[in-house]
Amino acid sequence: MSRPKLLYINRSYWPDSEATGQLLTDLCEDLADEFDVTVLVGLPNHVADGMEPPRPGTSTHNGVTIRRVRHTQFGKHSFWGRILNLVSFTLAAFWASLWLPVRPDVVITETDPFFLPLLGRFLKWRYRCRFVAYLQDIYPDIAVAVGKVREGWITWFLRRQLVGAYQQADKVIVLSSDMQNLSQRNGVDAQRLTIIPNWIDTSTICPRGEINQFRQQENIDDYFVVMYSGNMGVGHLLEPVLDAADQLQNRAEILFVLIGEGQQKVHLQQRAERLGLKNVRFLPYQPREFLSESLSGADCHLVSVRPEVVECLMPSKLYGVLAAGVPSIALAPADCELSTVVETNAAGIVCPTDNPDNISKRIAAAVEKLCDDGEFRRRAGKSARQLAVEHYDRRIVTKQHAELLHGLMSGEV
Repeated sequence: MSRPKLLYINRSYWPDSEATGQLLTDLCEDLADEFDVTVLVGLPNHVADGMEPPRPGTSTHNGVTIRRVRHTQFGKHSFWGRILNLVSFTLAAFWASLWLPVRPDVVITETDPFFLPLLGRFLKWRYRCRFVAYLQDIYPDIAVAVGKVREGWITWFLRRQLVGAYQQADKVIVLSSDMQNLSQRNGVDAQRLTIIPNWIDTSTICPRGEINQFRQQENIDDYFVVMYSGNMGVGHLLEPVLDAADQLQNRAEILFVLIGEGQQKVHLQQRAERLGLKNVRFLPYQPREFLSESLSGADCHLVSVRPEVVECLMPSKLYGVLAAGVPSIALAPADCELSTVVETNAAGIVCPTDNPDNISKRIAAAVEKLCDDGEFRRRAGKSARQLAVEHYDRRIVTKQHAELLHGLMSGEV
């Protein structure tokens, strides 16, 4: 009996270091145990140092067939260059999808770029197959929320087209109840929607050992380390973190370490310099193989999301923090899923962003609480690790994807 054939479409995939590509790689490699998995992907934006970037063509990696297409790769600093990258990949993927050697049973599109669900709708018709829209973020709502575009006839038209594609999907996967609520308000039927969160490999990301290489490497063993690790894009609330650091300059043992890249980074660095913050360090992304050491090297983590985008995405960095057994300080609306996960499971402290005037004071107070109350910190870290192992481990969550896909094939879903 032949195995069901899956086709995933997304620009980012192994060996790309971007989060969506890493997550999709994990998922496809796990699904390859039960399905014939093909991915239609683009060229990576970032690869590990010393690694040869892959070329367009067909290859196999860890049981997954990779069909990689050629497209433009202009730098992210050029707006029109980024647009051309998105359009050229979508067109290349469209052309390649017309000539697949084997008809897929299920086509699954992600949102890099956000046009892909429109392609998924077309391929459902062409191949008479099932179609799943897998949303890592919700467009055009997220672009409007962060001020990249204004609401108008273009966003109205795009939203209408995307919702039309979702309505023709057999299933629409979202990451959180917040994303589910927005999707329903946009017009997606509730019965099409299913929530499957992102995940973390808890066998790879582990709590800190007696010796932590990251702390030794950065010479921060003697500090209480408050860490932000991840994308510094406009969707994340980070300016109040610097204000909190300013308020805590009298606490010489507290150090803020901000790891990552993104549109806000240069602005944040300049602001930290203007404020004369000696207790803030900026570091680049850490290699994936060093992630367990860097995440567990913190004494507490900042996980933030701006109120405007809380229904458009779910910060995947939360799951790595939980797996590292480190308490979180959640900077988010009080009633969103991020805050609920942290508070309900006693995995840290929530600093509601409902009142922006005193958010920095709340952050500073949370940092001092975790710094001064070691027993509270240990309990929160233990709860965080348990939550990750029991609910957000890679094998647990990718199994949910497998069950959904089997259900689609059998007609049970």
